[in-house]
Parts: sequence; C-alpha cells; structure tokens
Amino acid sequence: MDWDKLRIFHAVADAGSLTHAGDKLNLSQSAVSRQVRGLEEQLNTNLFHRHARGLILTEQGELLFDATSAMIKRLDAAAARIRDSEEEVFGELRVTTTTGFGTLWLAPRLSKLYDKYPDLKIDLMLEERVLDLPMREADVAIRLKEPSQADLVRKRLMTVRMCLYASTDYLKANSAPETIEEVSNHRLICQSTESDQVGAGLNLVQQLMLNDVKSSLTVNNYFGVLQGVLHNVGIGVLPDYLTQDFPDLVRVLPNVESAEVPVFLAYPEELRQSQRVAAFKDFVQDEIISYRKQLKKDRGS
Repeated sequence: MDWDKLRIFHAVADAGSLTHAGDKLNLSQSAVSRQVRGLEEQLNTNLFHRHARGLILTEQGELLFDATSAMIKRLDAAAARIRDSEEEVFGELRVTTTTGFGTLWLAPRLSKLYDKYPDLKIDLMLEERVLDLPMREADVAIRLKEPSQADLVRKRLMTVRMCLYASTDYLKANSAPETIEEVSNHRLICQSTESDQVGAGLNLVQQLMLNDVKSSLTVNNYFGVLQGVLHNVGIGVLPDYLTQDFPDLVRVLPNVESAEVPVFLAYPEELRQSQRVAAFKDFVQDEIISYRKQLKKDRGS
C-alpha cells in the first residue's frame, strides 16, 4: 500500500474530518478526499461512514487505523532513537507517573534537572491510568507497583508507606489520638475508596473507616488530602515521602501504617541507549539517594 495514502488516511481518521486533516497536512480538502478514495478503491472497501457531521470509521477502517497507529508510533520511536544518538541532552521526554507522586515529589525537584539540561522539554503526564510504554504512550514511567508490561527496563527506586499525619496547629488545638479507635473522634481526610489508588493505601483507609469515623473528607488524590491536613481540617492518610518537604506534618499513631509500596522507574527496552532517558534516570536516582540520606539523618536526630 502507498505510504502517502496511509499517512493521509491516518490523519483523516484521527481528525474525523477531511478539512481538519487537510489543514494539518497542508493539503486541500479535495486532495485529501482523492487520496482516501484511492486507498478505498485499492482495498476494495469503505473505510469511512460519511455523514453531515463528519466521518466515522467503518469496521475495516478501525482495523487499518489500528495498524497505522502502531506504524506511526514505531516511526516516532525510531526518530527518537536517532535523535538520542547525539551526545547532547535536548528535545522532548514524556514522563508519566501518578498525580500524587508527580505533583508532590517529582515536580518540585525538576528545577535541578533543568539546571543541568536547559534544552530538555519534559511532558509530565499525571494520571492513575497505566500508559503503554512499548506503544510509546510515554517514554518513562514512575509507578507505585512493578510494571507488568513486557520489553521494559525497570529499576526499583524506593518504598513508600501510607501513614497518618496532622498539622502542628491542629494538634495544638486537638488531643492527638493514642489508639486507632480514637481516630473516630477526629475528622479523617483520605482518598475516596472509590478512587484509583494503591491497594496498600486503600486497605489502610478501609481499616480506619471500620472505627465508626463520624466525620470525613474524601478526595480523589493526595494533593487534596495534603491541603486539607495543612489547613487543619483533620487527620490525613498520606504517603511518607512528604515529610521532608512539608515539615509542618506531624506523624500520628506511628504504629499505624500501610504495607510497603514499591516505587519503580521503567522505560522501553528500545530506549536503553537514549541520552534523555539516561539523564532523567540519573537525576531521579540522585534525588532518591539524597532523600534516603536525609531520612536517615532525620531518624537519627
């Protein structure tokens, strides 16, 4: 099949419109239409249902769009590998991680990476959904569980536990609970049991909820939980990696915590030689080492 026709078909399928695809490709609508019809004649099938509101892929069109999507992602990966053969670190790096870890731990530290590589462009994608790294939905992932996808290079970075915290001012105004049952005398701030979160954190929240908690604030991410705790709304369930950056947090009930949650960095095997991935990996590892040293120092003081 003619690659030009496939490229134009993909643009039309992605845009859902001949006009929009033409704008993107810098071609006239009639030229785009001719290429699509030529491909349909070559395949002897209709690839689109045409109606006044735009174009919708037929079943055969969906099959072809899946194939062209995979081809384009592979071409993007090849282009990235070619660019990464340069010694300089520049260009775009797509990083995915959870909303909590990305906003509360990673993003505040990125200035150090930019100081070293000012021409790097990081696209930070924060979501609980696990993106498909082999299909190049992202270049690098930091996840709070071991990735299960094949053909990935993975490295265990650290472990995290979910613990109970309150602000200094809150504890001045309210007696700290001495048993897990006494948590029911306070407002509990946590992620909703309906929201996506690591199993260890969910188990701890469910355990706390069994103690007849009378008042609660549930949020769908840890950033919201943290804001509630810092503004004296109650006692919150938060990951322990926050304590260094938020010294106003005070651990409540030190014996109550979740199971350990492993944190992994992963990237596709084909990006093993990528200069950008190597720079990001080294940066994260250096920050983890610094974090561990400070944690050890804090525990010893």
